[in-house]
Amino acid sequence: MKILVTGGAGYIGSHACKALAASGFEPIVYDNLSRGNRWAVRWGPLEVGDLADTARLRAVFEQYRPQALMHFAAYAYVGESVENPLLYYRNNIGGTTSLLQAMMDYQPVPVVFSSTCSTYGEPQTIPISEDHPQCPINPYGFSKLVTERLLADLDHAHGLRSVSLRYFNASGADADGEIGESRDPEPHLVPIVLAAARDAKPVRVFGNDYDTADGTCVRDYIHVLDIAEAHVRSLKYLIDGGRSCALNLANERGYSVKEVITTAERVTGKAVPVEMSPRRAGDPAVLIGSSERARTLLGWKPARSDLEVQIGDAWNWMNSEHLRSEAAK
Repeated sequence: MKILVTGGAGYIGSHACKALAASGFEPIVYDNLSRGNRWAVRWGPLEVGDLADTARLRAVFEQYRPQALMHFAAYAYVGESVENPLLYYRNNIGGTTSLLQAMMDYQPVPVVFSSTCSTYGEPQTIPISEDHPQCPINPYGFSKLVTERLLADLDHAHGLRSVSLRYFNASGADADGEIGESRDPEPHLVPIVLAAARDAKPVRVFGNDYDTADGTCVRDYIHVLDIAEAHVRSLKYLIDGGRSCALNLANERGYSVKEVITTAERVTGKAVPVEMSPRRAGDPAVLIGSSERARTLLGWKPARSDLEVQIGDAWNWMNSEHLRSEAAK
């Protein structure tokens, strides 16, 4: 069974492709490689193209005739979305509209959508469940919420079934060391901290006066392999006739910035220099999600929830990726 995977050359998309292949599916990657990596496409063909190119998308649908769609392709930097909202509306909303139009012209197929906990905005309750109000506070989160609405409207109008997966802080890397996170600039805390350990350069900590145990922000970290597994389970759920829904993917446990740094020092055996900075606007003190609905509906639960495991996998990947980069110079 062929599955079209937009953004399959990216961090989470490439891990999903490996999980798809391991489950007997053939991932067809569609990516413009502006933020993905050609080397990360290893489990099926790569079709280079842009989401805005509806004609190109139609041709890919007709050539491969996929039986489902996984949609990862999106810009995903919160700060960049605030500074350049038109870029995010044009790509994440306009590009997704083009993609869904091409798919509907081919035929409606089940969709697994890579959404985000950023659709919730400032938390009113902890842990955050799927019933929490969705009030995004930045263009990135809003663009994902609009796509969720697009999918719901297509379900109402045409019976298009979909699962939107709202995940919290993705981290870690492929345990086999074949793929991992490699972005510039890097937005995620774990690789930023590990790079600081590797290069002996300070990592900036934004705020140490929050109402938390150690004063730094607390976040819910979920291993990228667990996220990939949830996408495959969501796909099978839809293939078996499951109804449209939105599900959180969370570890249901929070770790502070200081805990991440301490764990990274323990994993790497290196000191992590720290540079304190004032709070960033819009950073909630605590973000922890509830995954009860995903457990019930998909039988899914994180298998690599321990923070030390997540950071260890990321560290192993960073070293191997760094060595390959050095060897290529």
